[in-house]
Amino acid sequence: MSKTLPETARQSQRLDKWLWHARITKTRTLATRLITSGKARVNRARVNKPSRSVSAGDAITLIIHGRVRVLKVLACGQRRGPAAEAHALYQDKSPAREQRESSPAPPLAPGHREQGAGRPTKRDRRRIERWLSEV
Repeated sequence: MSKTLPETARQSQRLDKWLWHARITKTRTLATRLITSGKARVNRARVNKPSRSVSAGDAITLIIHGRVRVLKVLACGQRRGPAAEAHALYQDKSPAREQRESSPAPPLAPGHREQGAGRPTKRDRRRIERWLSEV
């Protein structure tokens, strides 16, 4: 007796499981966190539950590391296989990297400091205080 499911049962899959099978996230737990944090949409509708079903033809929009990814589901995964197999599950419709890099970065406030830059110097502190007094 075969334990494989009929082909009709494989036409949809849980969103968190699909993200894991497609190697978008490393674990199903991370996929669940991504979905419950409100950073996932399926067919333009916000998804808050990892149990949301996806099937071939659905468009998934994700915000991962500050980058928007738009993926079109081509198939549901049977297992979490190699990267080539995972890439066959979706088509990436995200904006081209050249377009993102060529757009100018928004100007930073004078008081903005990069994370991990250490303590501000006297000069930095004066600039911050001057900027705060102007506001």
